[in-house]
Amino acid sequence: MATINDHMDKTLESLKHNFSKVRTGRANANVLADITVDYYGVPTPVSQVAAVKTPEAHMLLIEPWDKALVNAIVKAISASDLGITPNTDGTVIRLPFPAPTEERRRELVKDCRDLAEQARIAVRNVRRDFNNKLDRDEELTEDEVRREQAKIQKCTDEYIAKVDAMLKAKESEVMEI
Repeated sequence: MATINDHMDKTLESLKHNFSKVRTGRANANVLADITVDYYGVPTPVSQVAAVKTPEAHMLLIEPWDKALVNAIVKAISASDLGITPNTDGTVIRLPFPAPTEERRRELVKDCRDLAEQARIAVRNVRRDFNNKLDRDEELTEDEVRREQAKIQKCTDEYIAKVDAMLKAKESEVMEI
């Protein structure tokens, strides 16, 4: 049963990572996680070439260690789908996070629900894979298979409940003004 928990924990970690990318109006350095800049010919994440700070709740401050990268970082952020216009004074980059409108917050909640449904499907797929392994195991009796399937179902229900709890927490965070 430890391996099924490992697989389902990975699903929860993936959901947590996806939720961290959802912009809630509050500045969060995780929104820059997938943005890379060309650093001497190597695509490098912004967090590895600059200090990312949160001086206030609705602002990210990016301080590149190599000042020549300022324009490259601005260009990478502008090209991304963040929907944030970076401001720069030549040495630092400011990312203002405006509070989303009511309509935008509802869209974000819908996106979160889609991410949670994908996580539920992944959990069910893990359940299916482990049930298939049990069915193919010829050393187990029918009663043992049923007992193991009941354990797998109980584990699946627990992880679906965890996904629902994570979704509820993220929805309240997104709808918060």
